Amino acid sequence: MRKLLLTAALAVFGLTSYAQDGGGGGATDQGALVIEVNTGFGESSTSSTGFSLRSRDGNTAYSFGGEVGYFILDDLALKGGLGYGDPGIDGVDGTFNWKFGGKYYIVGQFPIGVDVNGSSGNDFSPLWVGIQGAYAWFVADNVSIEPGIRYGLGLNEDAGDGDFNIFGVNIGFNVFFN
Repeated sequence: MRKLLLTAALAVFGLTSYAQDGGGGGATDQGALVIEVNTGFGESSTSSTGFSLRSRDGNTAYSFGGEVGYFILDDLALKGGLGYGDPGIDGVDGTFNWKFGGKYYIVGQFPIGVDVNGSSGNDFSPLWVGIQGAYAWFVADNVSIEPGIRYGLGLNEDAGDGDFNIFGVNIGFNVFFN
């Protein structure tokens, strides 16, 4: 376990050092890449491409995953994400989660995002439209921490046709590459 934690810490340090040294432009300039990992608080693990763990009424739900984006214009990235989780719903063993959308940084500091996201597993395929807003705190030139809020509107029967809407608070960790 110690070796795994040490390897993970070295990988994060290496990526952070590489991101800080690389590129001549700003973090959100056209042509930059971003790798993002989110935590989720209060939201369902269904369709999550981040890290979450919750337990309610004896049901435990978890998810893990990540996202990657490419800045097609200054401050505007197209993003996609993949994840896996167990939503803690009887009869659903595990889900493959996905997300596609865009993220725009207002004045380079306030990211807003819109995406379509869903999951599939055991004849269970909910679909949502997600909207989120955050504040980008750049702890280094190419590394940000983004606390934010997110709302998911259910679009199909498995997502409750709007009855199973999800509100959540999350913290995103981003590394930008120019």
